[in-house]
Amino acid sequence: MHAFFFITQYISARSTRLNAELHPSARRTMAPRYVQFIPAVVLLVLAIVGILLVVLPATETEIPSDNMFGIVLDAGSSHTSMYMYKWPADKQNDTGIVTQHSECHAKGGGISSYAGVRGGAAKSLEACMEQALKEIPKFRHRQTPLYLGATAGMRLLSIVNASESNRVLKEVETKLKSYPFKFKEATILSGQEEGAYGWVTVNYLLENFVKFGFVGRWLNPGRDTIGALDLGGASTQITFQTSDTVEDKNNYMELKLYGHTYTLYTQSFLCYGQDQFLRKLLAYLIKTQGVKSQVSHPCYPHQFNMSIRLGQDVFDSSCTKDYRPAQFDPQMSVSVVGTGDYQTCLDNVKNMFSFTSCSFTKCSFDGVFQPSLRGSFMGFSAFFFTHSYINRLTNITLTSPNRMKEAIRLMCNMSISEMTEKTKVSAKHMKNVCAIANFVQVLLTQGYGFDERSLPSISFQKKAGGASVGWALGYMLSLSSMVPAEKLGLVKALPSGPWAGILFLFITFLFFSLGYMLMIYRNIRTKEGMV
Repeated sequence: MHAFFFITQYISARSTRLNAELHPSARRTMAPRYVQFIPAVVLLVLAIVGILLVVLPATETEIPSDNMFGIVLDAGSSHTSMYMYKWPADKQNDTGIVTQHSECHAKGGGISSYAGVRGGAAKSLEACMEQALKEIPKFRHRQTPLYLGATAGMRLLSIVNASESNRVLKEVETKLKSYPFKFKEATILSGQEEGAYGWVTVNYLLENFVKFGFVGRWLNPGRDTIGALDLGGASTQITFQTSDTVEDKNNYMELKLYGHTYTLYTQSFLCYGQDQFLRKLLAYLIKTQGVKSQVSHPCYPHQFNMSIRLGQDVFDSSCTKDYRPAQFDPQMSVSVVGTGDYQTCLDNVKNMFSFTSCSFTKCSFDGVFQPSLRGSFMGFSAFFFTHSYINRLTNITLTSPNRMKEAIRLMCNMSISEMTEKTKVSAKHMKNVCAIANFVQVLLTQGYGFDERSLPSISFQKKAGGASVGWALGYMLSLSSMVPAEKLGLVKALPSGPWAGILFLFITFLFFSLGYMLMIYRNIRTKEGMV
């Protein structure tokens, strides 16, 4: 660039001086010499402009005509969460590029908790739906699909009272249809669907399916997928890609995303969510110790005590039916006293699982088939919170089963005041940490089979890529393939090979034009010296 300006300045000054000094006939002779610079200057300008066009980034590689939106209500066993998603109006290989727009958590319990309370489930959704009306552009309301997926809480209700389950579902459906969105369905997801959609969410957020490349295109990164571990209130799910034969077809699922087909193993264990497991453990302790006014709880902190009712707090759940006494008063109040005994707690937790019967080549627990674990995993929902509490209370990293055992033992020996002081979390939640930690330990190591090599491969996360980890995003991602695509306003992207080739060509033009101008300049100086 400096040479270019020097030469042009020199040509201008030299031409002015020669025009003043030379005879008109001499000027006519000199003029054609400088005309030789014109092709080189044009080529130089083209090269510079070309390089700038190729190198300078565009603010938007793809400019869609607008965003589409979608709403998913995650009606869990303990509460309902609403997630709003958006994606470009055009789609990548029949699946929308979906990101989380915002979220809302409804007050009160899950919709299954409103069994027998007419209008309660519908009313609990109002605040979040009003938020959706405000945040999604009005002109997009009629095009925005709206889904409600109910999970283990409603699965349990449908088992014990199918008519009430249908009534609650119909009630929320009627409520959602009253909003100006494009209502699609209110349904109870199977455990396998819940697990599979959670797997989709995890791998989407980690860009294992698709990634935005530096050349301005969505690319398949060629990465291995990772497994998903979900722990909710009433169930727990494990899902991972496998090349092994899935011996139980109930555990087999095939998904097609971004032009690729994935074969999955997925299993959901109903009644093994943290809330229902705690009920089962309490029911088991009452059964083994007998129905009396006071029960010892080895997983509660030493000297911690609380009062419960046998009906609403323990035996009203279908998950505790195996431990239910033949005769008991549901209104009876029982005092539960903690003893803070790690080993006794662990032994009782193990009794909640069955590791003996298996009609397949290999099983996890309760006679359920499971192939060999493969690759890395992400644990989310209650797995994340349990891992977080263990870290905060003990400062021990769970790098092996032995380290996990060491950390949980230390934690179970703490008093409730130590726990609340270290975590700044109320005793209401801290009282269950020892029990849930032991449950997670048995579930992961003895149930699923994570060992010294594979346990460190679990990453415990609450969010990834700015979105909450759970099944809802995977659900929306899969369902968005049914949303009609709109034409892109502009597509401007080059594959890396042609992009590098064009850049090299323009750089060659640049150096050629500079060299050519320098050669002409030297020739003119030589001829002028001879005049």
